[in-house]
Amino acid sequence: MSEKLEPLPGTSDIWEPETSQWVFLESTARDIFPRYGYGELRTPIFERTDVFVRSIGTETDVVQKEMYTFADRGGRSLTLRPEGTAGVMRAIANQGLAEGEERRVFYMGPMFRGERPAAGRRRQFHQVGVEAVGRASAAMDAECIAMLHHFLTELGVGDGTILVNTRGTAADRPVVAEALKTYFTPLKDQLCPDCQRRLGANVWRLLDCKIESCQPLMAGAPRITDLLGEESKAFFAQVCATLDTLGVPYRVEPRLVRGLDYYIHTVFEVTHGGLGAQNAIAAGGRYAITLPGNADKAIEGVGFAAGMERLLMARESLGLKAAAAAGVQLYVVGLGSRAQAAALPLAQILRTNGFRTLADTGARSMKAQMRAADRAGARLALILGDNELDRNTVVVKDLKASTQEECPRAGLEARLAAILAPEAC
Repeated sequence: MSEKLEPLPGTSDIWEPETSQWVFLESTARDIFPRYGYGELRTPIFERTDVFVRSIGTETDVVQKEMYTFADRGGRSLTLRPEGTAGVMRAIANQGLAEGEERRVFYMGPMFRGERPAAGRRRQFHQVGVEAVGRASAAMDAECIAMLHHFLTELGVGDGTILVNTRGTAADRPVVAEALKTYFTPLKDQLCPDCQRRLGANVWRLLDCKIESCQPLMAGAPRITDLLGEESKAFFAQVCATLDTLGVPYRVEPRLVRGLDYYIHTVFEVTHGGLGAQNAIAAGGRYAITLPGNADKAIEGVGFAAGMERLLMARESLGLKAAAAAGVQLYVVGLGSRAQAAALPLAQILRTNGFRTLADTGARSMKAQMRAADRAGARLALILGDNELDRNTVVVKDLKASTQEECPRAGLEARLAAILAPEAC
């Protein structure tokens, strides 16, 4: 026997009935986000590497250790997208954004990171996210968080905890960085190897460390909100006040920074108790991104991304399941060459009339075809033979009730609908 070709480590196939859960999640996103003025955008799965390096930041773990980067046949450096924002911003920048213009988009699809697989995060994982670009507004940040809460509530996982904080403006960063260096430098020998490197390269990233041994040290770090200028404090106060007005529950988490360098002002994260240690199901914030070809002007926006695998895990932890995809209702059985030739055209007519129908396409015995109808989960078997063709009738066998009747071809659809009335045709 030849060796099976399994999916690569960190990837997986998704079959029914699990795909029904994914469809429910995707359809909920397509229902909720347009209510807030967002339209769907689909960007390429791979981009020029510079799109991500310039946007995400050279000192992030994503760029340094996790991106799938390769040279194409033309020698260009390409990268499988590790997150959605950079590609969305590249697309918006290419179309152009006039002064004062606003663009709202949402996206969903696979992302790729070469990190160690964890619960709900594989090397090919999936995100649904949104970006609202073109306006620096605290109210927009609050509305984005409110929309996320609305989306999660519709999914049945709105009981998570919304954590919010601010990273301030670019002018605040030297002050915050110096305070963090002053605090962490005497503790360097107690930090994990990654945090020791971050101390010299990007000290903000220490606060995003998930290593358990580092957590007691993080707890004593300076509060970012205490170190910011008045402009940043006022912006964050307005975000919180608007969330209060909108009735969105949240908690200020003073050491939340998020892992990407493009964030300014508001950052937020949603955690859910049903996931154990890896409990973040969505996160985002306000950002300013400078893209290749637009070095003189950063594009500002606010958005979030939610891990689709983790959203489904959170729903599963609460015992929530979407309805499975509708199964086959009818199976057309053809007995003899004439009937077999007529079976597929009949099935096609029934499909155009709304019935979920299979027809046997091989010259098999009645017993084999009835077994196939049973395996397919069909409710009714429609049996055609020479006698039925001559009389222009069809034998309708109810596989659930073990009864059968001979029905005229004229009016067959109405009779089938009547039998299947408790089901959706």
